[in-house]
Amino acid sequence: MAVKINENYLLIKSNYIFSEINQRVEKYQNDNPDADIIRMGIGDVTRPLPEAVTRKFTEAVQEMGDAKSFRGYGPEQGYDFLIEEIIKNDYAPRGIDLSVDEVFVSDGAKCDTGNIQEIFDLSSTVAVTDPVYPVYVESNVMAGRTGPMMDDGRYQKLVYIPCTEENGFIPELPETPVDLIYLCFPNNPTGMALTTEQLAQWVDYARENNSIILFDAAYEAYIQEDNIPHSIYEIEGAREVAIEFRSFSKNAGFTGTRCAYTVVPKEVMGFDSAGNPHSLNSLWNRRQTTKFNGVSYPIQVAACAVYSPEGRAEIRESIDYYMQNASIIRNSLKDIGLRVYGGVNSPYIWVKTPGDMNSWEFFDLLLDEAHIVGTPGVGFGPSGEGYLRLTAFNTLENTEKAMERISKLSL
Repeated sequence: MAVKINENYLLIKSNYIFSEINQRVEKYQNDNPDADIIRMGIGDVTRPLPEAVTRKFTEAVQEMGDAKSFRGYGPEQGYDFLIEEIIKNDYAPRGIDLSVDEVFVSDGAKCDTGNIQEIFDLSSTVAVTDPVYPVYVESNVMAGRTGPMMDDGRYQKLVYIPCTEENGFIPELPETPVDLIYLCFPNNPTGMALTTEQLAQWVDYARENNSIILFDAAYEAYIQEDNIPHSIYEIEGAREVAIEFRSFSKNAGFTGTRCAYTVVPKEVMGFDSAGNPHSLNSLWNRRQTTKFNGVSYPIQVAACAVYSPEGRAEIRESIDYYMQNASIIRNSLKDIGLRVYGGVNSPYIWVKTPGDMNSWEFFDLLLDEAHIVGTPGVGFGPSGEGYLRLTAFNTLENTEKAMERISKLSL
């Protein structure tokens, strides 16, 4: 008898969007080896790790080479020395009290946002914004929490919350109760952010409907405006209904070294079939201790250096650098008459395609005629059709060059 597969994987109708982009760009580069391609599609950073980070990283690696200071398995939840710095620097200044056992260090927010669904029942109703970071949708498809994709590009059983020009790309509360709500703000891909008042409406909804908010705050370091909360726990009552995901990737350049963390307050509860409450903190701890062996010691030492005075200064410089790029992209595209969103509290710029072009047609135009790579909006969901995402994570030189090329196109 043949080994059977998890057929839920077959429900995913297309490649992961960034894999598809890589395949197309590689083919184009092979066919046009002299083309100077500027990549502004995948949200990978280009500035190196801060010197304060690499210095501590190097010291920790040397410790691992000495029998007296060598460390084997560490705690799956993360070392206290890093967690204490996270609480002290990221939460305490905002009046948020957390205990060490409410913070779980991991190897990436992508992993955590994809894995968190494992602690919830397959019958849970899931709501996602549209457009949406694909991992939220596809991890639930793989788990068997949805049906097949319908003709409109949406999966059965998922609740889609459109974010469009008509509503300012700000999601509206679901019309019917849902169990799990994925929110990412500042948003990937639109670059928009929620004000304190707007986020409070979601917390109130979750409390009224016994919902859980899965809040991805991977881009909080890019917030520039004062009325935008950096953490959902700045909202009263959020500890009862929200799990928050943070990352060192986009603020400190850890995309290649992998370090992040997830906050699961002890107050947030799920319920069994008999209606008995259970701590999601305990369930997530059980999941992590079973399936994860923790982030390496040198990486956690390096992450700790992010909070040093020198590290903070270097990171601020990098964020300002990327936000300067975002401003250049935003203003340049506006100057040639394109409708542009984001880029104010986020390194992402959401561009309306010119004329009647669809997302992939605009992608092909930029690649063919300007040698620029963006991300087709439709890859983030049906409401992303007719848009393209550009990132500010390239060099200033390439950003200026890319905008000069686009300005010469007939759009």
